[in-house]
Amino acid sequence: MIAALLAERCTGCHACVEQCPTRVFEPGADGGLPVIAAPDACQTCYLCELACPADALWVNPDAQDASAPPLADLLASGQLGRVKRDHGWNAPLDAGQLDAYRLLGPLLGEGVEIADRHYQHLIAAR
Repeated sequence: MIAALLAERCTGCHACVEQCPTRVFEPGADGGLPVIAAPDACQTCYLCELACPADALWVNPDAQDASAPPLADLLASGQLGRVKRDHGWNAPLDAGQLDAYRLLGPLLGEGVEIADRHYQHLIAAR
């Protein structure tokens, strides 16, 4: 679950706002730094973390845990931007298994809606 937005690193580009399929983020007041507005909506998909050019976000791998280590520990851990580095996210068409995931990012929101309709159909059929 989304656990940290480091204002010290954030450039205010709003890539996280644009990429999040469940609208966890909102632009800050007057277009300022984004805010984590709906953490419970987080699917732990990492799209926000992957989209952030400043490595200002950290997603806790535990989908039920919104806690983050202390800032100093997080900065020293090397975890900020690690998913992006480990999988070549910044090297389109050379990112291996995650390149398709990068290209599918805009469709994930629609996928959530399709899955919900399918689930509702299954419930109604019972």
